[in-house]
Amino acid sequence: MLDAFESLRLARGRRRGGAAKAIRRHYWMYLMLAPGLLYFLCFHYLPMLGVVVAFKRFNAFTGILDSPWVGLKHFETFFNSIYVTRLFGNTLILNLYALVIGFPIPIIFALLLNEVTRTVFRRFVQTVSYLPYFISTTIVASLIISFLDKDAGPVNYVLGTAGLERIEFLIRPEWFRHIYVWSDIWQYTGWTAVIYLGALTAIDPTLYEAAEIDGAGRFARMRHVSIPGILPVIMVMLLLSLGSLLSIGFEKVFLLQNTRTYETADVISTYVYRAGLQGGRYDFGTAVGLFNSVVSFVLLVLFNWIAGRLKQQTLW
Repeated sequence: MLDAFESLRLARGRRRGGAAKAIRRHYWMYLMLAPGLLYFLCFHYLPMLGVVVAFKRFNAFTGILDSPWVGLKHFETFFNSIYVTRLFGNTLILNLYALVIGFPIPIIFALLLNEVTRTVFRRFVQTVSYLPYFISTTIVASLIISFLDKDAGPVNYVLGTAGLERIEFLIRPEWFRHIYVWSDIWQYTGWTAVIYLGALTAIDPTLYEAAEIDGAGRFARMRHVSIPGILPVIMVMLLLSLGSLLSIGFEKVFLLQNTRTYETADVISTYVYRAGLQGGRYDFGTAVGLFNSVVSFVLLVLFNWIAGRLKQQTLW
């Protein structure tokens, strides 16, 4: 028994010595990694200590540690709110809409662009398609508001010229989801397609040659070679999307919504902003945000487990 413990101790010592040697040998790589690690440590992990506010009646004058505990009171207040059904429904519907419509479009775009034989044209289309990604959310929201303006917007100008009734898109609740999702598709399709195009370049060209020899056309090659080749990447992107079904970008929703569109535009993130920052209820806003994060984490783990059971690509 003593010999076994001694062997284990020596093995651990060798591993530690090997790790130290690896760090010394590749110290420049660790130095390059250090800024990224410091960023996540300072701005992502250390702030997580503040989630304790969700279980306290926070008082800015006494501080976090001296504020009295209230347990799950803020969570109970949120679930008993008259807005909880609307908030969950709007967040889930927007994400499902974006997932069903927006998820396959970059894949289709990448597959079609991969079949273009003219290199100059393909690069031009790819460059134009991902340029909107670099436009800030504030500018995108301003463009949407300008284009859809009832009096001076080009969309309503075309409708008026065609003899149709002008539409006040921005104050009609039934239009908000379409505006949000399709503007997201316009902004992110090109950039997301870059990921799939990168995966397509990793496919062995001999597979395409063999399929062509067997008489497979372009669409048959896409179906039997391209799609199976990028399926692991598709699964990873799908899992990340499914894990964020209750999380949605705050900026654009906040910039496009107004009191007349709250029926379909009010989501969890905007409610947290109103309750936590505008209302000064930092403890309540933290509680709602914490619940949202925990649910997103649980969904990610659940869908990753399901993917593993189905023998598909997983995140870990």
